[in-house]
Amino acid sequence: MNHFFKRYTVAFFVFFAPMMATAGYTVLEDFKSQPETRWGFFTDGVMGGVSLGQASFVAENDDVHAHMTGNVSTENNGGFIQIRMELPDGAPEDAKGVRLVVRGNNQEYFIHLRTSGTRLPWQYYQVGFDVSNDWNEVMLPFSDFKPSGSFLRAIPRQAA
Repeated sequence: MNHFFKRYTVAFFVFFAPMMATAGYTVLEDFKSQPETRWGFFTDGVMGGVSLGQASFVAENDDVHAHMTGNVSTENNGGFIQIRMELPDGAPEDAKGVRLVVRGNNQEYFIHLRTSGTRLPWQYYQVGFDVSNDWNEVMLPFSDFKPSGSFLRAIPRQAA
């Protein structure tokens, strides 16, 4: 069996983009006030995989960002490391997408969204984005997120 083992590192800030681009952004997370109480780190080990990693919150130039590193392996049907947070109140009502400020190792990464309509563990909406060694803004409209299966809406929305 052909397995791959790859090292990943990414750092990011998270924002929601409102309906009107000129109105600015609603900051969902700035990682400044005890982010470890809101964010959890997971690997494919929750389902028998062997990927390893960690997430930390790093202060740099008066900002704080999430810094995720790890080794991802497809051995044992695995292949992911992730950091995630729940939004008990959902996304802001006027949100039209996700804005990230990211830097990493010139790899492709993915954002997965779960909504009230993604009831099963394998249901989500996904979009990929590339990172470089420099900080860059990534705009991800909800319309770019693809459902994991045909039983989900074509585009995620925060309302039930």
